[in-house]
Amino acid sequence: MLGNRLGSLMVLFALVATACAPTPPPPKPAEAPKPAASPAASPGASPAASPAASPAAAAPAAPAAAAASASGKLTVYSALNESTNNAFVDAFKKATPGVDVEVLPLAAAGELQTRIRTEKSAPKADIFIGGSSEFHDPLGKEGLLEPYKSPNADSVDAAFKDPNGNWTGWYLGIFGLVLNKDRWDKEMSGKAKPTTWDDLLAPELKGKLDMPDPVKTGGGYIFLVDQVFRFNKDEEKAMDYMKQLHANVGQYVGTAPQGIELVGQGQFLTGPNWGHDILTAANNGQPLEFKAPSDTANEVGAVSIVKGGPNTAAGKAFVDWVLTKEAGELNVKLSNRLSVLKDVPPAPGAPTLDKVKIVNYDRQWATDNKDRLLKKWQTAVGI
Repeated sequence: MLGNRLGSLMVLFALVATACAPTPPPPKPAEAPKPAASPAASPGASPAASPAASPAAAAPAAPAAAAASASGKLTVYSALNESTNNAFVDAFKKATPGVDVEVLPLAAAGELQTRIRTEKSAPKADIFIGGSSEFHDPLGKEGLLEPYKSPNADSVDAAFKDPNGNWTGWYLGIFGLVLNKDRWDKEMSGKAKPTTWDDLLAPELKGKLDMPDPVKTGGGYIFLVDQVFRFNKDEEKAMDYMKQLHANVGQYVGTAPQGIELVGQGQFLTGPNWGHDILTAANNGQPLEFKAPSDTANEVGAVSIVKGGPNTAAGKAFVDWVLTKEAGELNVKLSNRLSVLKDVPPAPGAPTLDKVKIVNYDRQWATDNKDRLLKKWQTAVGI
């Protein structure tokens, strides 16, 4: 009998011990394998020579997911012209249902850059689009941009995007001269048209030029630093050139398109400006001609996401869309700019990088020395 009681007690103790034992944690789910890193494109490579990213087959799913999760209002600060803004907004909204878009169109990248800095404690914009990378890059270094490497940027050459994802280039522009053919034939009959930057110093052109303001516009600054590179970074020679040119400039305009418009109206005879915008105006019937002087420069037009903006998710969806072939073809059609995507052909008659002589342009140096060079230029010309 005693043996039976001892046996019962032992069973009871075993049951209690089992109930009090800690429950083992559930097994962790296995981690998904990480994709192999994409090979970096050579900074000097052209878009056509850029190697394809290795995980390209899986890339399209991410933009689709970003678009699906995007909703609400997207605020865009744009340095593009009105027609491009309107067409881009309509196309993006069709591709991304549920997102409404509000655009602040200033068409002057420098003013948008200043606005983003002013609003840094309470950002109002989600996207900064247009304008050369020289206006986006400093904002990224100041921590005002949200790093984002869109899967659609895999095919963009490394020379046309920030390695940290602060901005991505989506178009290219070539700088040159706009000339009013009708006014030239009336006032300068028998004289050779300017084909070099030095030709703009001719005394008979005094007061007959306009040009984009280097402080406010990407085009104006790129023209300024183009002279620095043309003189092998001899800043004194470059500033002497700009001082001489100043005597022939009748107006520094607040946006590059405004400069072309004034030349088209005959208010000015010629001036430095963007080739794609000159071609667009000429196609619209204005009596304009484009010239690409030797040792000219090009821009990398960028798009970036403002850090702390009200709708970052929609901002990422917008960047994904801007880097699609659809958006690239639309931009070429609307503006005659070159796309950074190698499968988007240029517009008929548009200047391309292989048809002009580009100066040895150090984009990072131009960006890092921008504020200093602008002050030096203002001192040289007395404004």
